[in-house]
Amino acid sequence: MKTQLLIAALFFSGFAAAQQKKDSLKVNTIEAVTIRKQVFKKEGDRLVYDVASSPIAKGTNTFNLLKQTPMISSIDGKTLKILGKSDAVIYINNKKTNMDSEALIEMLKSTPSEDIQKIEVITVPGSEFQVESKEGVINIVMKKNRNNGYNGTMKMQNEQAYYNNPSAGGSFNFRQGKWSGNSNFRMGSWTDRQKYTLSNGDPTFRNESYGYNDDPNKNFTGGFNIDYEINRKQSLGFSYNMRYNKSFNSVLDITNWQNGVLANRTVNNEDAQTRYHSFNLNYELKTDSIGSKLTSNVSYFWYNRDKVSLNESFPLNSDPNNKYSALHQSVPQIINNYAGNIDYMKKTANGATWLTGVSYNHTETDNDTQQDKLINGDFIIDPNQTNHFIYKENILGIYLNYERKLTEKLTGKIGARYEMTRSTGDIVEKTGFERNYNNLLPSLNLNYAINANHNLSYTFSSRIRRPRFWELNPSRTYFTPTNYTQNNPFILAAKYYNQELNYMYNNAFYANLSFTMVEDAMATDLIPLQGTVTAPKKDADGNIIYDGSGNQIMSTTKFLRYIRTNYGKSRELGLTLGMNKSWFKDIWTTNYSVNLGYIAFKGAVLEDPTSIPVPGETEIIEPYIIDVKNYNMSATINNVIRLSSKKDWFLGVNYFFASKTAMEAGTIGVRQSFDISLKKIIGDWTIVAEVNDLFNQSYYRVQGVQPNGSYNNITNFYYPRLLNIGVTYNFGNQKLKKAREMKSANDAVKSRT
Repeated sequence: MKTQLLIAALFFSGFAAAQQKKDSLKVNTIEAVTIRKQVFKKEGDRLVYDVASSPIAKGTNTFNLLKQTPMISSIDGKTLKILGKSDAVIYINNKKTNMDSEALIEMLKSTPSEDIQKIEVITVPGSEFQVESKEGVINIVMKKNRNNGYNGTMKMQNEQAYYNNPSAGGSFNFRQGKWSGNSNFRMGSWTDRQKYTLSNGDPTFRNESYGYNDDPNKNFTGGFNIDYEINRKQSLGFSYNMRYNKSFNSVLDITNWQNGVLANRTVNNEDAQTRYHSFNLNYELKTDSIGSKLTSNVSYFWYNRDKVSLNESFPLNSDPNNKYSALHQSVPQIINNYAGNIDYMKKTANGATWLTGVSYNHTETDNDTQQDKLINGDFIIDPNQTNHFIYKENILGIYLNYERKLTEKLTGKIGARYEMTRSTGDIVEKTGFERNYNNLLPSLNLNYAINANHNLSYTFSSRIRRPRFWELNPSRTYFTPTNYTQNNPFILAAKYYNQELNYMYNNAFYANLSFTMVEDAMATDLIPLQGTVTAPKKDADGNIIYDGSGNQIMSTTKFLRYIRTNYGKSRELGLTLGMNKSWFKDIWTTNYSVNLGYIAFKGAVLEDPTSIPVPGETEIIEPYIIDVKNYNMSATINNVIRLSSKKDWFLGVNYFFASKTAMEAGTIGVRQSFDISLKKIIGDWTIVAEVNDLFNQSYYRVQGVQPNGSYNNITNFYYPRLLNIGVTYNFGNQKLKKAREMKSANDAVKSRT
């Protein structure tokens, strides 16, 4: 409680100070300059951060710049959140990036902030954006100099967590006459270390598991983009991106206790490789001199992940039922996607804009899972967990938007997206399904500029959230023989309805009220299903044991199965209060926000839709009831302090706090992170030293209790404290305009791999 009061005091003291100084003639003069610069302002459906006019945008990279942008936060250095909850989809110059999340973050970290003109934050995107659920959009607008020449960036970085993780990368840009292009690459080696504590049971039984996971990785990502200006009206572009990741000798080592007695130890050894290649051909035609244009794309995307593992369980007590067991598993996944789209934007002389488009995606996934178990000293195919799953999906999307200025102060945009989805899933020689559904997804935005200091806007948007392809693959990932995650090919798409009311004062203070409704909701985390399997008892050679009367002796085994599935509906109400302001002639720049939330989840999971009946066995699932109502809060406090008049030394002091938050699978414990950074600029060189999560407090702890007394608790400590030292060198013409960033036709599919 003291922490929450302190955060509120810091935030509102800044607001009060700004109000009290308003009557000062000197401060009025400074405020007039700030308004003229318009560093932070509301424009239509988006909030615009003009970083070219901000003092913090010098000598850093784009990722760190985004973390300092109002409404955007990152607690782990690997993901970006909008308003502390919504996942961020990155666009560059209004075109969606076509990289996987890891390659994208590295690209942002290697892009100099000096290349950025402004950052646009769209918390509720309109129909023209290819986003799902409640995802928000961050649109990065690059500077537009047309100088010929080249430039680039080279970066070396060393990160010390539990293990030492070095990496290096770079980017290169050129422009010469009608030709322009850019390329990027990154290579790195790192090992993730995680420590687990798992506890589950009911009033009659308890199980505790303790262990760790070491996951070594070697990674290479890269790509290029070539653009040719045919004439002043036409451009042709081609882009290619790739990634290769190798994770061999990954080890998960878990020790299990049952009812306080040491039971067994499970060791899972895993080798995995991930590869993808993405190609996109783009054509753009400008149809008039006021901005109308036709854009088309043809894309191909290939993704392959191979994973093989050996899971062994070693007995650690004298119980005759607790014997050595092992299983071998191979889980490959291949995805092929073919896509195309045509967009046309028409601007009229009276300032109105029409935007229409059509897109088509055809995706095929091939998942041939093989699982063997040890019987009589030999690995024998397990027919229940061996399956060949083939999934095919066709999505046709059509959208239309209309935007115009209704009055001198009121601007409006209305749109709709119509999507037709046809999909089939076939678990060869076992079962299958066919799903055909149509969705009309309207959107609306109204923006009212009350006066120069006050702005009010309302936004509505509806979206669907399709399951990721790996979520559909009906395979298991084992912690222990009776504790594992289970994918679900029968999961349904969820439908989201998002509303938002936003108020901004003096281009510095803002309030955002949001409400989200979800039907056929999927759990944010996996649902823990507990149950029992009763089957004939077998001896060490796998033979059924009979009693003296010739009857089979039955044994009952408890299991915990984590599954992602639909459960019912959810409601989420949020209020964000924020401030972005510079003080003392831009020596101290602050970006503070407080998020207050209320969530309500209602539903139940009464059965496991992935269960396949086995002759002679009886499976009983304990119903999982979801009836959650919870208030929560989080806060982000970012400070950048200029330490020298030459603007070459900067100190960053950041703090993040999140209270307990209830989700479908349980309550996430309090998380907080205190970060410090020091930056030195020496000509074209930038040296940064950072400590993230100094006190190791941003890891996850989840506690879940059901009405019948069954419980499931998880602690995942992933050593969040990081010491990072990075050196960046910028070379060449830093005023060079970059090549066009082109939207790929299959962007929406890539986010689901």
